[in-house]
Amino acid sequence: MLIYIVEDEESIRELESYALEKNDFEVMSFESSEGFYKALENRIPDLILLDIMLPDDDGLTILKKLRCNAIYEKIPVIIISAKTTELDRVKGLDLGADDYMCKPFGVMEMVSRVKARLRGITKNTEDRLMFEKLTISEKTRDVILDGKTIELTYKEFELLKMFMKNPKIVLRRDDILDRIWGHDSTGRTLDVHIRTLRAKLGEYGKYIVTVRNVGYKLDKDE
Repeated sequence: MLIYIVEDEESIRELESYALEKNDFEVMSFESSEGFYKALENRIPDLILLDIMLPDDDGLTILKKLRCNAIYEKIPVIIISAKTTELDRVKGLDLGADDYMCKPFGVMEMVSRVKARLRGITKNTEDRLMFEKLTISEKTRDVILDGKTIELTYKEFELLKMFMKNPKIVLRRDDILDRIWGHDSTGRTLDVHIRTLRAKLGEYGKYIVTVRNVGYKLDKDE
């Protein structure tokens, strides 16, 4: 699972990253909202650890923007802040934070809260992903288009799942290759799989849109 950390203090950022990576989480960290926003356009994390006092957009502004965007509104957010009064905590929770931790914090507790929040999501999330008349099941790996079953290879299914989890989001070629094939792959491999996936999806194949010199996205409005 992917965790984003937005924290301007390097020592805390490194501590959080190290603890999460030791617990088998994938981590990307940012010292300001600028880098965070750019990353968010390419990959949606499973959870965000968010500081409040940041150099540009502060944490509460980031939180408001996330909760007002249909694509990002359900991402769990845990605030970790030096603002420790009851009023600060209530304000953060009222704006949509899922949890609030005060600095200084215990690393083991932080990891435990992250795991607890992600367990809750796993239990309450539907197994199926839907896009118009296209439905896939992560559990059974069934792919149903307009009532008919489509047979996909393992990699084709993983590609489609990645697109359906990130609709309208431009996914960079390098990110797709890294997440599905690892480092031992080439752009040619991706292009071939995109072509065969489009062919198997029939009329729905056109919704996998090529973004020149960047990557691909799933978008019915293009």
